[in-house]
Formats: sequence, structure tokens, C-alpha cells
Amino acid sequence: MSDYFGKEVPKLGFGLMRLPKKGLHTDIEQVKQMVDLFMESGFTYFDTAYVYIGSEAAAKKALVERYPRESFTLATKLNAMLITSEKAAKKQFLTSLERTGAGYFDYYLLHALMEGNYKKYDKFHLWDFVNEQKEKGLMKHVGFSFHAGPKLLDKLLREHPEVDFVQLQINYADWENPSVASRANYEVAREHGKSIVVMEPVKGGSLANPPKEVKKLFDEYHPDMSYASWAIRFVASLDGILTVLSGMSNTAQMEDNLSYMKDFQPLNEEEQKIIHQAQRILGKSSTIPCTACHYCTEGCPKKIQIPEIFSAMNKQLGNGQMAEAVSDYQKATASGGLASECIDCKQCERACPQHLNITDDLKKCAGVLEK
Repeated sequence: MSDYFGKEVPKLGFGLMRLPKKGLHTDIEQVKQMVDLFMESGFTYFDTAYVYIGSEAAAKKALVERYPRESFTLATKLNAMLITSEKAAKKQFLTSLERTGAGYFDYYLLHALMEGNYKKYDKFHLWDFVNEQKEKGLMKHVGFSFHAGPKLLDKLLREHPEVDFVQLQINYADWENPSVASRANYEVAREHGKSIVVMEPVKGGSLANPPKEVKKLFDEYHPDMSYASWAIRFVASLDGILTVLSGMSNTAQMEDNLSYMKDFQPLNEEEQKIIHQAQRILGKSSTIPCTACHYCTEGCPKKIQIPEIFSAMNKQLGNGQMAEAVSDYQKATASGGLASECIDCKQCERACPQHLNITDDLKKCAGVLEK
């Protein structure tokens, strides 16, 4: 796939959602190192969003102020989920321009469209707004990220055929998952002739540490390849992919991704068969399919660190590591916010792009990890 300069877009994109921390703040020096490694390897696509705390400012310091503007492409997003006025929604765009100092955005997205919020984007005339900004040259490509089923995706693409691309959650674990519908959404986007940016290829990091049966499967074929590499190469091998976003959190993850994506080779026939086997194993897995996006925690009245609790629980569910699960749970709840303190308000479930039954899962976590 080509960008608006007519150049091929490298298949790996740097997702700036899960940047490294130094205490409570983004570790800008490490982000600079990661950006340098990424750019030196020939990759150019960076993805942030208005609602990713500290991310747009980090992009300015680590990328925009240090590289010629034409040498990279930057994507950000407008999120209307919690906005109550058209004016406030449109102001996000101006704020993003100010935070990043980018001057314009190569890719601009309406953020996280799903059943519960997509009408807001119509109500606030945001489709017209982004197209107006595109005409002014402040956005080069316009698209949207999506967290629902193929019926709604088809509706949106029929109503807005002008969009240049869509951003979809695609990974081998969710390929046939009815709550995510990776395959079905992918096929709808391709039927409409849209390029696809892939998000969550490693499912919030969970596919970098899959259940032990899946690890055994991969290790037997190629013990030197990381588990994350299987996930990213799976989606990068699909037709119509503009780029695959990896939310890298440290230089080690960056180096690993670059090691196999710099000279990207699609999955061969035998590797495809191994992925199919992994999909069958995961279809029977009892792990909680959380991607650690943290949309659920922003409005939690009890300040429960839901993704960290689910990550701890998955060590027990996926790999039988009970001691490690309890230890991680204790770290996640050291400042309060026990799973048992959930008041069942379900605001987390309304915000969850994965449509998880979070309150039920928290009860299960409390029953196992608070013994």
C-alpha cells in the first residue's frame, strides 16, 4: 500500500499508546531511543490519540522536534465518547495540533466507533468537519477506528465512502471471535476497497505471552522467534494492510519487532497451519481477552486497575502460574482497588471496546486471588 507521497508504507507502525514510564511520567529519553531505532530501520508510521495521556506531547518531543516533518507520518484521533458538545469535540483537533506541533496530520481518525457512540459523530457533524480539514490540507488521509461488528462497519462505509482507510482490531486469536469479529470486519473493509491499519495485533500484549500449549507449538517450529512475531506477521501477511501498529513499551520490544519486520517475510504455508492450530487451542482457553487499553479505568469510582488484575489472573488461567498471579495481583492492588470492591455500576463495560463482562470477571478474580 502507498501513502499520499506514492511511497510504500512499511508494514510496521509505532503505536504510542503504551509508552514506557519513569515513575508516573513518560520516559521521554527511552522513547527517543525507540523512535531513533524505528526511523533508522526505515519505518515511518506513528500513531497516537487525543485521549492517550501524555502521548501527543511525547510525539512532539521525541519525534516532531527531532526529525524533518516530511520524513515521518503521524496519525492521531478525535474521541467523542465522553464529549457533550460539538464545540468541545472539534476543539480536540486543534489541541492535538498544538500538543504535537506537527502542523498537519498524515492520518486522522474518528476514534473507537461502536454501537454505543457512533451516532454522536453524526450529531456533532464530525464527518463533515474532518473532510473540511482535509480540504484545507490539515489532514492528508481521513479514516476511523472501529470496535463493533460487520453490520455496523458496512453501514458506516456505505454512508461514508469518502474515508481513505479504517483501523481494525485484527489478530489470530480474535479472527473468529464473535465479540471482535476480526475476519468478518476485515472482509467488509476489503469489499469496500479500503486500506486497513491493524491495531491490537498482539491483543494488548497477551499474545506475546500465550498459554503454554501455544508456546510449545511455536517453540517446536522455531524456538528463536518471539511469540509476538507470530502475531504481527500473521496480520502483516494479509492483503490490503496499510500498516500494523505495535504498542511497544520499551527498546527491547522495539528491537524484537524490527528484527523480523525490517525484512518482512509473510507466513509460509506451514506457519499458517501452525497459526490455525494455535487458534483452535485459544478457542478453548479460559483466559480473559483484555487488551489493556484502559478505557475501562478512567471512570471507575473505585479506581480498580482492571487490566492489571486481569493480566494477573491470566497467568493462572493460561499458564497455571498461581503464585505469580497472586504476586501480580497484590502489586496491582497495593494502593487499593481490590477486585472485590467493584460496585457493579458497569461503566467499565459500557466503555470496553472488547465488550467484556468485566464485573463478572472481577468477581472471579476476587474469588481466586483474594483467598
